[in-house]
Amino acid sequence: MDAASFLPLPPVTFHILLALADEDRHGYAIIQDVAARTGGELKLSAGTLYRSIQRMLEQGLVIETRDRPAPEEDDERRRYYRITKFGIEVARAEARRLTQLVKFARQSGFAAGKA
Repeated sequence: MDAASFLPLPPVTFHILLALADEDRHGYAIIQDVAARTGGELKLSAGTLYRSIQRMLEQGLVIETRDRPAPEEDDERRRYYRITKFGIEVARAEARRLTQLVKFARQSGFAAGKA
């Protein structure tokens, strides 16, 4: 599969991949990370999150992992997700696409900063 064929990524998908970039997380932790990362601008509902995760599992962007924290820090009902190597490739391709888009916006005077 070609990472570019997934572009442009839906913003929710990109945010979920960003949340999983540095560690495995369960659903509620992903929701919290996205809200914190966006300063509360994006608040994922559980329905949106789990529909997106289901699609991302089917696409091979994330996997459900059996690795778990220590029992005293865990809830057995939680499912933990991990970004795959392919998910990293897709996220990097999207980051490059967005960087290029901002560059064009700057050149056109629509965004501040150097062109």
